[in-house]
Amino acid sequence: MKQLSLFFIIFVCASLVLWNWDKTPHLTALLPPDDQPLHLFPVEVERKQDTRVKPEAEQAPPSLSTDFNTPQTSHLENTKLLVDNSISEPKDLSETAKQQSVTSQRTESTVIDTPMAKAETKACNFGKGKWVPADNRPLYSGFGCKQWLSGMWACRLTQRTDFGYEKLKWQPKDCKMDDFTGAEFLKRMQDKTLAFVGDSLGRQQFQSLMCMVTGGEEMPDVEDVGKDFGLAKAQGSARPDGWAYRFPTTNTTILYYWSASLCDIEPIDPTSETTDYAMHLDRPPAFLKHFLDRIHVLVLNTGHHWNRGKLNANRWVMYVGGKPNTNRRIADIGGAKNFTIHSVVRWVNAELPKHPGLKAFLRSISPRHFFNGEWNTGGTCDSTSPGSLEVLQDESSDPVAASAVKGTDVKLLDITGLSLVREEGHISRYSIRAAPGMQDCLHWCLPGVPDTWNEVLFAQI
Repeated sequence: MKQLSLFFIIFVCASLVLWNWDKTPHLTALLPPDDQPLHLFPVEVERKQDTRVKPEAEQAPPSLSTDFNTPQTSHLENTKLLVDNSISEPKDLSETAKQQSVTSQRTESTVIDTPMAKAETKACNFGKGKWVPADNRPLYSGFGCKQWLSGMWACRLTQRTDFGYEKLKWQPKDCKMDDFTGAEFLKRMQDKTLAFVGDSLGRQQFQSLMCMVTGGEEMPDVEDVGKDFGLAKAQGSARPDGWAYRFPTTNTTILYYWSASLCDIEPIDPTSETTDYAMHLDRPPAFLKHFLDRIHVLVLNTGHHWNRGKLNANRWVMYVGGKPNTNRRIADIGGAKNFTIHSVVRWVNAELPKHPGLKAFLRSISPRHFFNGEWNTGGTCDSTSPGSLEVLQDESSDPVAASAVKGTDVKLLDITGLSLVREEGHISRYSIRAAPGMQDCLHWCLPGVPDTWNEVLFAQI
């Protein structure tokens, strides 16, 4: 009787399994073909280990060359430290961001049910590819473009003697990227405005684009329309909060607005010259609220001003919900930065339906390359050759930016990985403003790497 009972139980269970299997044919798709072994560990893990170019937040590029007389292991360790300083993993995502991520995952799982749908939704990954020599680079002269280019970033005007970094072109692996021409850019942007909003790396991208569109040539007919966007220089300021120029032939405007933190900043006591400033982590810059309806392509960036020294020097105090922040996880610099990035992306995404002609991008972080120290402790970037010519990874090297745009209609302008391997392109010791012993391994020589950021942007718009 015990044996019969056991047999009966097994028979019922087997019947139920077979019946459910027959009713769920998609389960068979999870099995490998007969001629392939069944892997017990996720292929995704193996892929990341084999092909991933080291993300800035985690580790160094795989084959960085160096001019230093130090072992390669030490070089990689130094790179990992400076990469960790450039990007921090999200520590305190809001519930809305988490829900967006879950919604996006559910949507993706639905879309991939059919091969046709998968093919239709597959977009070009401009961040995966390689650097190739190109005779038609640079796109403008490093001796010219004085109308738009700051002298401190024009490395041709310094004592630097190696300029191989100017002769490399980015080539995406699985898609074609249109060649940039100023005429074609103005044609695509006829009667439109492109706005860069961000820190000094955003300003570099702005100046780079102005040089690319004009070919580095003087164009006296280009109009300064900064006053139309409230960008007049304030009394006592070293420079205005930004610049805006209009090309009259196509009525195309290119502007830059300074917002190092991408959040709204206002004086706590407007009547005091020594007041602290409230940085509202959950509010976008006031400039965006005022002028978003006049912008057709928006490029946001932030990252390197998120450190305790900058906050103290600027007398910035974190605010959330109109009050001083009391959330200890957000009080952490990394948590505050990530919270702000997600907040501004959500705000822009919510505004997109009101502005059907607007395309919005979050540019991933530009990597730093200080070796053997920081900017103020002897850190250097003296290499004259790139660390690698190829980026093989599929995912972004900036997980914070990638997670912020996921599930939204804000696009990622992914430049971190392709820039991470270009350690030789920084201003280095040739900065005209650097103190003795200090090198600029954050900003880039122009012409240089930021030109490629604009080529990728051009391809995406």
